[in-house]
Amino acid sequence: MPSTRAQIMNLPNILTMLRIAAIPLLCVLLLSPDREPGFWAAALFAAASVTDWLDGYLARKMGIVTVFGKFLDPIADKLIVMAALIMILPFNRVPAWMVLVILGREMIITGLRGIASTEGIVIPASNLGKFKTIFQLVAIIGLLLHYDYHWFFGVHHPLVIVNMHNVGMFYLWIATIITIWSGVDYLNKFVRVIAK
Repeated sequence: MPSTRAQIMNLPNILTMLRIAAIPLLCVLLLSPDREPGFWAAALFAAASVTDWLDGYLARKMGIVTVFGKFLDPIADKLIVMAALIMILPFNRVPAWMVLVILGREMIITGLRGIASTEGIVIPASNLGKFKTIFQLVAIIGLLLHYDYHWFFGVHHPLVIVNMHNVGMFYLWIATIITIWSGVDYLNKFVRVIAK
């Protein structure tokens, strides 16, 4: 049987820990509303989002799914999303009520999962939750980029300019609707399972 250290210090868990370690750097970059720090913050957030998919894939592929990884991975996801949304609030890039809905949902569902697990009950994540995560990640990357970007360098025609803030807000609206929908869906599942 592998040692506790071996169960914790495997490649998927290291990727998850790197995602958490990236949060302070993300916050430092987002202290400034300027274009260049926002671009690097978006790049860092995108890289962290890739590791979110990669660590789960590697854990399953390598057959090293651990209790520590199952615990840490969703926490890392929530922390980096919370950090990004909270850091851009002072720049009025995102409505505060949307941030409250998204973060509130995450805390409520995490609490319900904790209650269910103490009863030995596992309520699996639905596809709604997966779609919510995808739309959130795309939305946040757009909101971090924020400014106008040209599809083709050197071409300044209005048809090849995209405002990344508008792109981010479009996806954030979808993410918020799915956040509420998936939260209600999970709450219904929780009540039904606990009632049994």
